[in-house]
Amino acid sequence: MKKIDILNYITSFRKQPNDIKTFSEIKTHLSAEQDEALWQMLEDMKQLRALREVEKNGERAFQVAAK
Repeated sequence: MKKIDILNYITSFRKQPNDIKTFSEIKTHLSAEQDEALWQMLEDMKQLRALREVEKNGERAFQVAAK
C-alpha cells in the first residue's frame, strides 16, 4: 500500500477529476487490513495538502486537492 495508490484510486483526471471516496471505499479497494496505517497515510497526505477531507453520505471522505 502506497500513497500514490490512494491518490490514483480517488481520482482519474480523464474520467472523474473531482471524485470523492469514503474511507471504507479506499480500504476495500486497497484490501488494507490495518486501519491505523491507512489512517496515518491519509493524515500525512492531508498535512501535505494533497488530500482534502470532506463528508459523503455522513461518512468521512477524501478528495484529491493536488497531485
